[in-house]
Amino acid sequence: MAKRKKLKDLTIKDNFMFGAVMADEKLCKEFLELVLGFPIEKVTVNKEKSIVYHPEYKGIRLDITAADENHTHYNVEMQAQRKRKLGKRSRYYHSQIDMELLLAGMDYAELPDSYVIFICDFDPFGKKKYQYTFDAACKEDKEVLLEDGSHTIFLSTRGENEKDVPAGLVKFLRYVRAGLNESMADFEDDFVRRLQSAVGKIKKSREMEERYMVFEELLKEEREEGKAEGRAEGKAEDILELLADLGEIPKQLRKKILEERDLQVLKSYLKKAACAKSVEEFESLIK
Repeated sequence: MAKRKKLKDLTIKDNFMFGAVMADEKLCKEFLELVLGFPIEKVTVNKEKSIVYHPEYKGIRLDITAADENHTHYNVEMQAQRKRKLGKRSRYYHSQIDMELLLAGMDYAELPDSYVIFICDFDPFGKKKYQYTFDAACKEDKEVLLEDGSHTIFLSTRGENEKDVPAGLVKFLRYVRAGLNESMADFEDDFVRRLQSAVGKIKKSREMEERYMVFEELLKEEREEGKAEGRAEGKAEDILELLADLGEIPKQLRKKILEERDLQVLKSYLKKAACAKSVEEFESLIK
């Protein structure tokens, strides 16, 4: 089992620390301007969706959601470990932004631009780029843009094309990649220095220490719930596999088995399924 980190051991790439640092709207604005390459007058971070501020929030959110003065929406997520299907994850984030705006009463024709940004401590596409930017274009003619307002950016700490991106972005990504001791070095960049200062203040804060402890407990609970969920699903599949050998399984019975989450109940179902001579007999045994 991996040893649980203490707050003092975290770096900017740890989700809790990243969320706490980027809750500072000045730093978040500076980060977005660095990545996007254009000035933003004001950024408002939605703190209600951050575990740093709402430890009772069910389902841990590790991303930063923000908007600017033009109502452009931004979703930023730190990805310290490689995950599958990042493209589909970005699609999900875009859909979440749009759905929240539509539910708030906005017409689809009024939907603002949205940016989903992943900061990856790995190369998501293997092309050694510091930045991969995706905007929808016509397959038959790349000059024809869809202009749907959605933009997806993947930043990589493993890039090698320094001449193609701003020097400040390279230094920021080197800072993200750095381990604990390396992260305290001088990266010769003012923005990185401000980030280092913010990290230092968070580590000295008693309030943030308490929030981190709550965060860790919630993560532990969610992991345990996930494990229990997985065990229950596995048991349900075993029961259905046994029953399938006995005949056709009615939809309602299948639904009942798949929705059961009590492991003890599922264990009793499994024993009954192993002994039953027909689906009907099994069904009568569990009533």
